Amino acid sequence: QVQLVESGGGLVQAGGSLRLSCAASGRTLSNYNMGWFRQAPGKEREFVASITWTWNITLYANSVKGRFTISRDNSKNTVYLQMNSLKPEDTAVYYCNNRDRQFPWGQGTQVTVSA
Repeated sequence: QVQLVESGGGLVQAGGSLRLSCAASGRTLSNYNMGWFRQAPGKEREFVASITWTWNITLYANSVKGRFTISRDNSKNTVYLQMNSLKPEDTAVYYCNNRDRQFPWGQGTQVTVSA
């Protein structure tokens, strides 16, 4: 059973940066397309970014394109999300998962961006 642990969230001012990490145990992530998702209060969980297991092809939601960068380190079984130029509307709990959301969800990591 895979377990995903997200970390790196926090409180930051608008325009600031954070780097999120997603560490996996119980299964190697190297053969999976992985993604980041987020859920703001009162809203549905939404797709943020994904990265393929071969060629590291990335895909981003329009709302974060040009500001966020997803990457992976298969040797560490970890996926990252570098978030720059943060906006208050990026405030949410951030989760990682298989791009098709097939793994059990972790606890997520809270990102709060103040105006």
